[in-house]
Amino acid sequence: MNVIEEVKKFVEEESLKPNSKYGYEPFVFHFTPTVNYALELAEELGADKEIVEIAAWLHDIGSVIYGREDHHITGAKIAEEKLKELNYSNEKIEMVKNCILNHRGSQKNNLTSVEEKIIADADALSNFDNIPGIFKAAFVYEKLNQGEARESVRKKLDNKWNQLNFENSKKIIKPKYEAIIILLK
Repeated sequence: MNVIEEVKKFVEEESLKPNSKYGYEPFVFHFTPTVNYALELAEELGADKEIVEIAAWLHDIGSVIYGREDHHITGAKIAEEKLKELNYSNEKIEMVKNCILNHRGSQKNNLTSVEEKIIADADALSNFDNIPGIFKAAFVYEKLNQGEARESVRKKLDNKWNQLNFENSKKIIKPKYEAIIILLK
C-alpha cells in the first residue's frame, strides 16, 4: 500500500463529500499547489520528502471536515487516526502531526524541524497561486465590499510573504508577490 496515495485519496474523498466545509475547490486550488511547493522545497533543502508530502496533503484536513477554527489541532488528530489506520510508524506520525500543528503562520509557533518550516512556507506560497479563492473568501465568507476585499487580500498576502521561513521560498514566489502587490495598490 502506498501511504501517500492513500492519504491523497482520503483528502480528495473528504473534499468531495456534501458536508465538506469548502467543497472540492480547495483540493484543486490549495492542497495540490501546497504539495507541489512542499516537494520543491524538500528537494532544495534536503528534507524528508515522504513526511513533507503526507503533511502537505493533510495540513488543512481539519478545515475540510470541521471548519477553520483550530483546524491545525483537529487536523493533527485526524492525521494521527488516518496514519495509524494505514500502519504508518509512530515516529513518522509524530513528525507529520508536528508539521500540521505548526503550519499556521498566524499562530507564531516555534517551528523546530525543516519539515515543519517547509509545510508552513508551502501553505503560504499556495496563496499566491489562488488569488480568486482569496477574493472569494473575502466576498462570500467575510462579506466584504470590493474596497475592503482588495485591502484584506493585499494584507493577507503581505503577511504570507513576511511569514516565510526560507529565502528559497521568497525566491520562488517573488515575481508573483511583486505583481500582485502592484495590482492591488
